[in-house]
Amino acid sequence: MALAQTNEIARRLTAAAPDLEVEVVTLDTAGDIDQINKLLPHGGKGGAFVAQIRNALLAGELQAAMHSLKDMPGNEETPSLVVGATLSRDPPGDALVLRAGVSLNEIRRTRGNGFKIGTNAVRRAVYARRLFPEVEVIHFRGAADTRVRKLDQGEKQRLPGGAVGPADALIMARTGLERLGFSHRIAYEFSIAEMLPAVGQGIIAVECVAADWQTRHLLSNIDDVVAHACADAEREVLWMLNGHCNSPIAGFARIDGKTISLSASVLDETDGLIIGASRSGPANRPRELGRAVAFELLAKGAAEIIERSRPK
Repeated sequence: MALAQTNEIARRLTAAAPDLEVEVVTLDTAGDIDQINKLLPHGGKGGAFVAQIRNALLAGELQAAMHSLKDMPGNEETPSLVVGATLSRDPPGDALVLRAGVSLNEIRRTRGNGFKIGTNAVRRAVYARRLFPEVEVIHFRGAADTRVRKLDQGEKQRLPGGAVGPADALIMARTGLERLGFSHRIAYEFSIAEMLPAVGQGIIAVECVAADWQTRHLLSNIDDVVAHACADAEREVLWMLNGHCNSPIAGFARIDGKTISLSASVLDETDGLIIGASRSGPANRPRELGRAVAFELLAKGAAEIIERSRPK
């Protein structure tokens, strides 16, 4: 899926600058190689999927790099790098995928007795336990197509301390399923109100060296200003909350005319507590809106929840 997204960036760049020669380079990151362990031993999503690519940028091995914005750490600055472009946002919501022979009505009718839902995100796990309180939520990770295959074949998820599962359902990003041709497997799409997306979910970011003005100029040709403003608002929340790579923080911004609206939540995996805040402001001041929402969350106890979720 990452390769398809990178090829799309290359296509857009050459469409904007026909004489430009674009070479696509693939890197196997720690998160791609290790499909068993949780991401924290690799430094969370940032260490697992982003750090190696950023090092290649800083070393001059790459001129630009594609990231899923939700995988980019929000509590650290990389002064030498900058997001030069964001593509237009794909549908940001999450979806439920069921194994063959299981229906959503069956889950609700039996009140989930013995039913297992797999996810690799704390955010999705907390929301799932609230929406399906009788269901067991298990850690389930791997590439999107690998997770669907394991679901269909009834495979257990191997973990350092043993194995869990098999899963009866998965919660996954709707856009990822669609990109892989699995739209027909979506049994239920969660609304934004039911399951607030991860910060940046559905947005592809293109990063480059801040001092490389030629590359920044090229990337500006494919930048979606609406998605970029929404990303700035959402990621300001991460920055202000000092959220680490595994922080249970959700956020979603939308622009309507000259107004940007932002909702964000911090989730406590221990007791299922969810605190939230929503505000609106001028569309040309997204970071100020993000700070205001973050301050409201801090006033409601967000810092304590985030601190409890830090790896010991």
